[in-house]
Amino acid sequence: MTVLAAIFDAFGTLIKISGGTHPYRKLLKLGIEQGRRPQASDAENLLSFPMDLRQAADFFGIDVNPGIMNQLEANLQTELNTMQAFPDGIAVVEALQSVGIKVIVCSNLALPYSSAIERLYPTLDGHAYSFSVGAIKPSPKIYSCAIQLASALPNEAWMIGDSKRCDCDAPTKYGIRGFYLDREGYEGYRTLYQFAEELLSKR
Repeated sequence: MTVLAAIFDAFGTLIKISGGTHPYRKLLKLGIEQGRRPQASDAENLLSFPMDLRQAADFFGIDVNPGIMNQLEANLQTELNTMQAFPDGIAVVEALQSVGIKVIVCSNLALPYSSAIERLYPTLDGHAYSFSVGAIKPSPKIYSCAIQLASALPNEAWMIGDSKRCDCDAPTKYGIRGFYLDREGYEGYRTLYQFAEELLSKR
């Protein structure tokens, strides 16, 4: 079967984060200090709804001092501005698109983080973000969205990312051929170049 689409995880796969500031985690910690009991669904809600920090504070009923909120937002913006694309990500996306393969990003993330993806990879053919889909990996719903964006069938798409569960096993179960990226080189692919080389050999 000809490969028509390549689906990539974002952070750890296409984009490198150096020293994350974890603003949403800090927001939830403020909630705990105010007596709010953490819920098992907190993380999923943060990733499944399109909320910036202020909207998340309202959603969870957390009262944040304006000065603290301004600092959280400033730290988040600094984090977004300092994110970098992996060199193999830039090269591989360009190489795949040059031969007509649709390139889609499929990522669990909070709303503000999408700006870094679109700044560093402006030519992507589609974005299956958890907050826009309303579901997080490994839900079949997010893989279905990625496939639709690529105008492909599941067996016409390959996916890669740094989570074995979310980027390899779950998409494979859905019908996409999934691959694990381990940049430390212990198992799976060590670079995106290796992934692209095999994919292009199937063209």
